[in-house]
Amino acid sequence: MDGNTRIIGTGRPIHDAKLKVTGEIRYTGDMKLPGMLHGKMILSTVAHGRVVSIDTAEAEKLPGVEAIVTCFDTPDKPYNSEMRFIDHEIPRTETVFSRVVRHVGDRIGAVAATDPLIAEQAVRLIKVEYEERPAVFDVREALREGAVQLHEGVVPNAVGEIRQDRGDVDRGFAEADVVYEDEYETPVVAQMAMENHVSIAQYDSRGKLTLHTSTQNVNGVRNVLSYVFDLPMSRVRVIKPPLGGAFGSKIPAVLEPVAAALAMKAHKPVKVELKRKDNFIATKTRHGAVVRVKTGVMKDGTIVAHEIDVLLNTGAYVASGLNVAMAMSHKGFKPFKIPNMRFRAVPVLTNLPNAGAMRGYGSPQLFAPQQMQFHKIAGELGLDMNDFLVKNLLEPDETTYDPTGNPRPIDCVVKGRELFGWDDKKKAIEDAGNDGEIRRGIGMALGCHGNGVFGAHRDFIGFVLKMNDDGTFNLMTGTHDMGNALVTSQLMAIAEELGVMPEDIEPVEADTDVTPWNLGDYSSRGIFVTTNAAIRVAQAMKERIFEAAAGLFEVSAQDLQLGEGGTVRTADGRSATFSEVLVHAHKVFQKDLVVESSYASEAGRTSYGAHFAEVEVNMATGKVTVLDYAAVHDVGQAINRLSLEGQLEGGIQMGLGYALSESMDFDDKGKLKNSTLKKYKMFKASDMPPIKTLFIEEYEPTGPYGGKSIGECATVPSAPAVANAVAHALGRALHTIPVRPDMIRSLTDK
Repeated sequence: MDGNTRIIGTGRPIHDAKLKVTGEIRYTGDMKLPGMLHGKMILSTVAHGRVVSIDTAEAEKLPGVEAIVTCFDTPDKPYNSEMRFIDHEIPRTETVFSRVVRHVGDRIGAVAATDPLIAEQAVRLIKVEYEERPAVFDVREALREGAVQLHEGVVPNAVGEIRQDRGDVDRGFAEADVVYEDEYETPVVAQMAMENHVSIAQYDSRGKLTLHTSTQNVNGVRNVLSYVFDLPMSRVRVIKPPLGGAFGSKIPAVLEPVAAALAMKAHKPVKVELKRKDNFIATKTRHGAVVRVKTGVMKDGTIVAHEIDVLLNTGAYVASGLNVAMAMSHKGFKPFKIPNMRFRAVPVLTNLPNAGAMRGYGSPQLFAPQQMQFHKIAGELGLDMNDFLVKNLLEPDETTYDPTGNPRPIDCVVKGRELFGWDDKKKAIEDAGNDGEIRRGIGMALGCHGNGVFGAHRDFIGFVLKMNDDGTFNLMTGTHDMGNALVTSQLMAIAEELGVMPEDIEPVEADTDVTPWNLGDYSSRGIFVTTNAAIRVAQAMKERIFEAAAGLFEVSAQDLQLGEGGTVRTADGRSATFSEVLVHAHKVFQKDLVVESSYASEAGRTSYGAHFAEVEVNMATGKVTVLDYAAVHDVGQAINRLSLEGQLEGGIQMGLGYALSESMDFDDKGKLKNSTLKKYKMFKASDMPPIKTLFIEEYEPTGPYGGKSIGECATVPSAPAVANAVAHALGRALHTIPVRPDMIRSLTDK
């Protein structure tokens, strides 16, 4: 960024903020279509078994019930709900409804009725007979010889193996002064978006299926629906209304096939909206993980060999298990100049709710164990954790290992140490002693995440930009803004390029009949890919404006410049408004000013962050209070400072819950024990500490205006920073998150 930008680098509220705070905006759950019915799913009450029969007779007698669909009368065509594009070849183990249920909450049918309460009553009247089978919930148990196979003859419990290697790892361990080997566990957690999953399906007499649905990927959902129901894509329309959060849970087709099946049977619109308790068990979760970390170091703290071995609990279906493992495979390599590294991950099927994408997409499960072990190693070597990391981190513009553009992890650590006041806090704790009932600890951790899926998928998006008669614009974008101001950043970029204000551009988002193709909004590709696309479409519009204005002024297009406020200027001082240019184009050339442009990611880049936490631990109660927090992130250049700060603070909140309170807890029958907001302990606003943030702004040439993304990286270092602070307070290493009070009490009792 050259410092001369008008809009880029400032802080602007999300473009639809006023509509949201006034309640004018209509989310999918607010929508009511004429004659609309309400759907309720029939969910399995057993963890594993064959559905022998479903008796719907009593439910059918209930006034208001208009359609019932089950696993016996809907397509039994296997698919993968995470399918991103038409030729996406990933294991297909799911069906609309399951004839063999594989977790408590697996869907076996659905009811549509005139009222949601009637639909719920009808579900209670339906009798399901199961032939139960043995169930397995632990990944280690699922891999043992003789373990029950969830998809026998299709795919084994060990879905596949993802490997990544650098150097000679075995030789590195042999040369190390000390080798550490530890096992860690991270929990199954829920994305907990404020808006539950909800879809509305219509199926008209012409055979067109239309979905209004809370999704991050309209094109992926259309692919699934077209495939499952044998419909041409031209007859499947998927529209994304405003999203009330997603965090990865709304990438796959979850409710959409259910709503479609009901609408096709009832020949009326059907809304399927989950309550929170069903959202927990009938959608997707973050993968739980068992992670073995082995690290060989020299006595001065130089890491010479590092190995990470992961068992991912992918739950009942393959879904994104292989994708998440693949995404993890290179993240641990990106920050470090460790010469010898090895990564292995195996997604494992179990009889738990299906795991999928969640903010970080494998990075939290990777960096929490790694950074917790690094904290232990630094302590045992008598080194400060900051110094230990800096010794092993990539230098800027490092190309010896994995080229990542302009990596700044060292800056994040060094600046964060200062911002947090690490040395002063450390000395104060040492001077006060730390062996009483109330103890303090400080911890820090590093994390990283990619910017898109360059090299893995076709990482592109198309835009259409149309000028209106008055010189304002409409943008047709395949983007799904999830409350993260992504579309706002696109409007800022277009406004920057065209000399107008973002308010002069009205977006239309994610409608498969209207907007161009987009891979979907995930993998932190928002700023890095789609804002670059916005720049490109604006530049295409600029060329069209100059072509039309050249005729108006009778000069060469090369002699024109854009002025402020939507104007075109000549070298001799004449000017015209965009409106005047468009009118000229209409009258003289009979042409509209509409441009289409696609942009594909040109590089794989990495964002880095270092987080620092101070905690207080009550040894009697086990309660942990986070007292202070600091986070420093390498973002290339800031695009929208307001959204940067919001994304970082939200990511920290998610990571604190991961560290201290959140996990989905199942009984020995696979039933979720904490399926309410009261029992599922998220971090509340009142639990949050003061947070200091700082951004390292070192230009990234391949990013828009030099920028990189922050969305997922914001949550990656948070949990290990807090866990390491608790470990410091306790004076002992930890191997499991979340670190709940009962765990601390059990440790101190020993």
